Amino acid sequence: MYKNTRRSAYHLAEDSAPWTEDFRALAFPEHWHAGLLDLHNHGRDEEKQLLTLPTRRFDGVLQTLAPDVIVRPRPRTPVEPGPQVAEDFWMYVPASVPDPLPGRSLQQLLDAWLRTLGPKGAAQDPGFRSLLLASSADLKRNLPTWQPVAGVELLTTPTTAGGTAAPEPRQFQLATDALARRILALGAYPFEGGQLRFRALPRGPRDQGAELMSQPLCRTVKRKEWWFSVVLNISLHTTPFDPRPRLHLHWGVRRWATHPRATTKRLNLSYREATTAYLRPTIPWLPGAPATERYAVARLRRDRAADTFVWSENDTAGILRGLSLAGNFPDPEQLLTEPVSWIGEGRGVRGAVVHSTRMGKHEIGVGFMPNQRAQLTEWAEQALPETLVRVPDLTRGRGKGIAAPENRRPKKRTDEIKKAEGQARRVALATQARIDGHGPHQDAPPVVEARLLWQSPEVRKEAVAQFAEVLGLDGDGGVSVAHVTDQDFDEARPGSPIVLEWRTAELTLRLRCLPLADGLGDRLVPDPVVKARGAALASAVAQRRRALHAWLHADGVVPSRPGLALVEIAHRSTFRPTSTDPKFAVRLGCADAGLLTQFVVTPSTDRQIDNAEDIDHRTHSSWLDGLRQLGVRVLPQHTLGDDLPDALQYAAVWMVKRRKDGPTRLPKHLPVAVLVTPLPDGEGIASVRGWDDSTGEWVSYPRFLLGLVKQAEIDPEGFAEPEPSTDGPHISAPRVTGKQWRTNLTQQRKETAAFLQRVLHSLRGQPTVLITHAQNSRLHWPWLQDGRIERDLIRTGHAPAGRLDDELRLVRVRGCGGRESAQWWGLADPGNPHGQPAGFWKQTPSQDHGEPVSERIFYSTTERPASHPVSPSLDRLATRVNAAGNLTSQAGTSAWNPTLMEIAVLGCHEDTDPGAPVPGQADDAEALALAMHQLRQALDYVSALSLPLPLHLAGLAQAYVLPVLADRDESPGEETTEAAVEGSTEHLDPDLTDAAGLSTEPDIDDDYVAETLSAS
Repeated sequence: MYKNTRRSAYHLAEDSAPWTEDFRALAFPEHWHAGLLDLHNHGRDEEKQLLTLPTRRFDGVLQTLAPDVIVRPRPRTPVEPGPQVAEDFWMYVPASVPDPLPGRSLQQLLDAWLRTLGPKGAAQDPGFRSLLLASSADLKRNLPTWQPVAGVELLTTPTTAGGTAAPEPRQFQLATDALARRILALGAYPFEGGQLRFRALPRGPRDQGAELMSQPLCRTVKRKEWWFSVVLNISLHTTPFDPRPRLHLHWGVRRWATHPRATTKRLNLSYREATTAYLRPTIPWLPGAPATERYAVARLRRDRAADTFVWSENDTAGILRGLSLAGNFPDPEQLLTEPVSWIGEGRGVRGAVVHSTRMGKHEIGVGFMPNQRAQLTEWAEQALPETLVRVPDLTRGRGKGIAAPENRRPKKRTDEIKKAEGQARRVALATQARIDGHGPHQDAPPVVEARLLWQSPEVRKEAVAQFAEVLGLDGDGGVSVAHVTDQDFDEARPGSPIVLEWRTAELTLRLRCLPLADGLGDRLVPDPVVKARGAALASAVAQRRRALHAWLHADGVVPSRPGLALVEIAHRSTFRPTSTDPKFAVRLGCADAGLLTQFVVTPSTDRQIDNAEDIDHRTHSSWLDGLRQLGVRVLPQHTLGDDLPDALQYAAVWMVKRRKDGPTRLPKHLPVAVLVTPLPDGEGIASVRGWDDSTGEWVSYPRFLLGLVKQAEIDPEGFAEPEPSTDGPHISAPRVTGKQWRTNLTQQRKETAAFLQRVLHSLRGQPTVLITHAQNSRLHWPWLQDGRIERDLIRTGHAPAGRLDDELRLVRVRGCGGRESAQWWGLADPGNPHGQPAGFWKQTPSQDHGEPVSERIFYSTTERPASHPVSPSLDRLATRVNAAGNLTSQAGTSAWNPTLMEIAVLGCHEDTDPGAPVPGQADDAEALALAMHQLRQALDYVSALSLPLPLHLAGLAQAYVLPVLADRDESPGEETTEAAVEGSTEHLDPDLTDAAGLSTEPDIDDDYVAETLSAS
């Protein structure tokens, strides 16, 4: 039993001296702006002229050519006023470092950057060339000069009104870079069979941290050589109500694309997105400049006209190619056809392409297990300055062991337990059916119908068997009694399906089986008459959607009665391009008919799909996920007794953030809310409802999901076809200026505030915990930012923060997105490997200004699922000689680490007013946090959830928020979507706060989300 856990997080020691460093700094030469902006806008139409200079590429090249330079973003107007900060500069360099850009180096670099300005083809315009020469001469006459900046405090910060550290924006870069330099000074990290030699990576002004990467390592797995590097990220973070910021060390693996495809003889790069490559020179980039030990970042994009890949011309690589290394610069075709010859040591510029999952399988595993993670961290800790210490270890909180709920899923599931679970699902399904009004007689057992839309006999047979197993049903639904043959199943049509029926004491279940015929499951074929690609795709989706709706209507679907359809569909890799995948159209057509959908993939012998042998598991999981969409939920029952209010319910808010792909890619934002209420004497059965903002009421979860489809529709007049990018030979989205982005964000925040006020008003009168997610929601609800929150207060809009309603509690959870949750491991006894203990954890009580403060921050970890049987002592680096005398390595095994989820009880009622008309019960913050931990251990999931159950349900709802085109004749269409990226470091400045979203496949795969807590 592990009693403590340790985190790779560090802060200033209490009462220690500040950690300071001396720098030289360079202010941004604002006098350049007007002249260079004229150069950049030369030849552009008035409506396409830009208001600011594109300095991102120049900043990237600066950090590549001058490895000691730290580049800061230019000042900009924040969305909302923030605290006053010290004067900031454009560039910083440690005072002990010599001039990073001596002689003509800066002038050469400026000339290379100037050539990238202007629209595409401007270099051939004599007027542009004349303006270019004039601008270059003007810059050289007005070059900025370095100035000393002494005693910059790297971790000493003011605090907010809520008692939370408020770092200056520059500290996110300066502090992390300073620690990275100290780690580099340690030299190589030794391991059995070799050593790691780290180099710094260029980090842009928005990256807010430092990154080190080792040399590429080669390991033989399955008789092939594969390459990877070890990566160390260093980032600065804050914690609610903690006056000291902390530095996080995060270890990971970066895998390199190693083997070209057998068919094309080159690496399998994405045709639609840029692919990152890292370059390392063996000679200086510029004559007279110091040799750099820092990698350069470049990107490869597809040239549609030549059907090949090129360096992004106006990116870092495009500028570097124009310098003195043009002859030694990697040729894209050579890099893609012979990647291994560029990865290792050699002359000239070395290069490696980052592997992504779309390229196929890579035999090197990802991540580090806790024992080796601890070893790497202990080595890096030698570089800590004397003023920095590790944050205190966590100890176990309330509850024993993993602090499980009363109705925890048993580890050994006998036939009796499976039958009991099936009965519990039937009871929950019957309860939900009565809520939805199924059947004409509410006193009699309700009748619930589901549909199986199949395409292959293998899936049909297994789906019927698993339907019965999931619900604990006996028999085959009448197949054998009625002598139903395979031919009967094949000949079934809408209106005359094969109906299987089971009668139980709780309800009657019917499964209507129909072959998905008439091409409804085939790929989408864009209308050739419609020239615009996005419009053609929308037309194809609309046609399929209408056809499926009509097909289901012929089978007697009642839209007012939510139902479930399990749909068999081919693997997405069989639809090329992916925009022809009909899954979204099928989901929308079923939703129009009142059917929720869950998908199962057709078995295939294709090695890239590899699903031919697990039909039983996949159909079983699909039925479970589908029933969960119907609101069939068994709520984890807490073990806290009277420490929590009676009849406590849980509400969760999630911000759905999608980006349209296809013709627009403009952002769309929609807040959603879910309410989970335990039913009295329901043996853990809970009512799950969603907020219908159009009616202002809570509706059943199935109706809520189906209603989201309509709420996501957008007027097509607000969109236009994309234009060719001026940044290179590829097509990209229209440019959104910073002013437009801030205007859109301000409007979205207003909408979110109004939404929250309506939801909170509906919760009055009932004890409720409102659960929120930091990375997902704080951009649109700024109060959730560390720099805004205050204990036991709440703010939804522009009005000042106020006290919580008497029945409301506010809890915020935070995961590993943006590395905000530190890496961790369970401390083992000496001589034993460190592990991954599950449990509920708390911090050591602290003191603030000499007065005791109640603890509000807790942590949750869960058990390792059976699907990830990895030893905590896995060694990814070492190469050893086995008994046969051959070198062996564990590099091919992927690590698995559960997230250390932070639980912040932001608002509760610890002190009640005895003079109140009805004195309330004092809240126990630790009990509320433990309830969140137990909500991750739901009975009807194979593994623990990555989030508390109500928040998990709110996040899954986004699968139904598909950006579709609302046609004038109400005939629906759709555009392809892509999920928003995970968020990053918390900032006080809302402009710098990254959004976070749930990055899942469009299909709702609960068990996948449950098991994949963190593959880090």
